[in-house]
Amino acid sequence: MKPYCCGIDTHAHVIPEHFPSYLGSKIPLDWPSMATAHECHKSVMIAGKNYRTVSDKCWDTAKRIADMPHMGLALQVVSPMPELLSYWMDAKDAQQLLRYTNDQIAAMVAESNGALMGLGAVPLQDIDMAIRELEYVVGTLGFAGVEVGSNINGRPIGAPEFEPFFAACVRLGAAVFVHAIRPAGMDRLIGPAPLQQVLGYPTDVGLAAASVITSNLLEKHPKLRIAFSHGGGTLAMLLPRLQQGWQTFPTLKDAITASPAAQARKLYYDTLVFDESVLKHLVATFGESQLMIGTDYPFNFHDRTPAERIRAAGFSESVQDHLLRGNAQTFLGLKL
Repeated sequence: MKPYCCGIDTHAHVIPEHFPSYLGSKIPLDWPSMATAHECHKSVMIAGKNYRTVSDKCWDTAKRIADMPHMGLALQVVSPMPELLSYWMDAKDAQQLLRYTNDQIAAMVAESNGALMGLGAVPLQDIDMAIRELEYVVGTLGFAGVEVGSNINGRPIGAPEFEPFFAACVRLGAAVFVHAIRPAGMDRLIGPAPLQQVLGYPTDVGLAAASVITSNLLEKHPKLRIAFSHGGGTLAMLLPRLQQGWQTFPTLKDAITASPAAQARKLYYDTLVFDESVLKHLVATFGESQLMIGTDYPFNFHDRTPAERIRAAGFSESVQDHLLRGNAQTFLGLKL
């Protein structure tokens, strides 16, 4: 059996240790800052409130790398904490913040001696600006691609206004990783704030993935490499209904140009579902070539044993190899 420390984690996050001063006349309300919390921790302050208290592993490259062998990882792909995507800001303000964040990620990658890869962020509230930043992170910084939110100010990523951006991703060979952000349906949840991450995130990711299918995005851009966090969220449970509806309703058959089930097997998904039986169901539903490690490191709610979980699920060694690293290599455009 191959050694455990061979995995590629496609879902891990960065928060800069400091945020830049705003370069403008009126600082946006949502411009983030850092406040000292306690030993090795700081609080991300947004609009005068503590959004999240995080450890220095968010920005300390050496501590991050030290944790990787215990998780069975040889490579980690890092992207911004989703709240930093800042789609709700004026696009010029967001671009200023995202350029700084992208450069901070690049510095961590350079410091890592090959242990880290970067996914950048772009201001998708302005498609032209987003494409320019995409060109910067891929062409200048050498990132594998970008992280985008499951929705952009309430608009799903499958909406037609975002198609030029995805066309640019294909042109540049950029991978796209979709992460939940400010999910729909929070008014339907009863309980404390962490339910947003626990229940709201996978719901929004499922709807985002469904929007890619129902908009025929991959039929228009078959070379697009796009992945969804949290195992694709609710998509695996929604997919049989979508497939049956496509076979039942002529309007759906006319609108969706290829089988939803077949389209779903062209998307990528991470393994962040915390359960071996669910992981096996995702492999059966989406295919052994479409799942890859995701951990949500270094936040408290992350998978600390992703490689061990894959091995414990009882897959053949060939399928394990796909899930541990092979599929991620394909998604990231790495030479095998």
